[in-house]
Amino acid sequence: MNISKVSPNVNISKATALKFVVLIGVVSLFADMTYEGARSIAGPYLAVLGASGMAVGIVAGLGELIGYGLRLISGYFSDRTGRYWAITIFGYTVNMLAVPLLALAGRWDIAAALMIAERIGKGIRTPARDAMLSHATQQIGRGWGFGLHEALDQTGAVLGPLIVAAVLYFQGEYQTGFAILLVPALLALAVLAAARLLYPRPQDLEVSVSELKTEGLPRVFWLYLIAVGLIAAGFADFSLIAYHFQQAATVSPTWIPLLYAVAMGVDALAALVCGRLFDRLGLTTLMAAALLSALFAPLVFWGGFAGALLGMALWGIGMGTQESIMRAAVAEMASPDKRGTAYGIFNTGFGLFWFGGSALMGFLYDVSLPALIIFSVVIQAAAIPLFWLVGKRVGAESR
Repeated sequence: MNISKVSPNVNISKATALKFVVLIGVVSLFADMTYEGARSIAGPYLAVLGASGMAVGIVAGLGELIGYGLRLISGYFSDRTGRYWAITIFGYTVNMLAVPLLALAGRWDIAAALMIAERIGKGIRTPARDAMLSHATQQIGRGWGFGLHEALDQTGAVLGPLIVAAVLYFQGEYQTGFAILLVPALLALAVLAAARLLYPRPQDLEVSVSELKTEGLPRVFWLYLIAVGLIAAGFADFSLIAYHFQQAATVSPTWIPLLYAVAMGVDALAALVCGRLFDRLGLTTLMAAALLSALFAPLVFWGGFAGALLGMALWGIGMGTQESIMRAAVAEMASPDKRGTAYGIFNTGFGLFWFGGSALMGFLYDVSLPALIIFSVVIQAAAIPLFWLVGKRVGAESR
């Protein structure tokens, strides 16, 4: 692998790159307010409509599988055509409009289809959006840039569940909660349109590029993908966790979205802290976060309210690292012209492991709760030595 330096474009400042990151972060803030508000009650809503625990696990996993699978196509197509903005805008439109339509679902299979459609929209737009973000984060620090974006993203993820919890508290129906999320959905699309007008060519934000000249993605990328896949397989979707809270009656219906909001708040803080640490310590940060977050399962599935609260905080740390420094590391392993493809492959692999793990944990929940917990903890811990090996190889290649 040959590495050559491209001369920096002195006309593009760090402040300009930072503004782009913040603007896309605001889009994500409103978007997460929409779909994370919906996800905070998705499990209980499906249960009320008659779905089983295994059905909830399969719906959650299938949505992620299809959405992540589409990222492979979307990422490749965005690199081939250069139409990053068009793909991003189309994906956000599907992503946003599927949520308020859940208010009209009267059967669990219709609600499941809309939940899957929401994941499809997210799958279409994510690789192109992340590729655009990677250009700006090159200047301000990969970890910090993706961490800042994730922090803004998760601010919305906190507000969304709080709005839904307020609706439920004041005797509202689940359908009312979904309907009110139309407001942030439209705001997300409006800010996205403004970003498109202000930054028509985000690739110009990447200055002083280290151009990796390879025939394909480096071998270390594939090893990294396996490690991330193990984390995805053992990370329980909140739909299943919320389903457990309702079935076991360890958490009241009103508190379920509030616990999700707590997790999203921890997610935002973890993204900022881990982002800064990643720029200094590399993948050591990811190893420590993975070890800590792997302990969420026994707390949320065995503990009472206090255990659920602590477990959701650890779950939030895991989400924060997945959505920030895991993405940041990909940008360090792929050249600019292959970023969309790299993010597409990365997210597709993540989704395949997530689907398999979600379906298995949904099955284990109906059969053996201890087996579910052991599976979750062990398979996530298995990723840690792989992260260490990836960090060692990336360091050797940099030298």
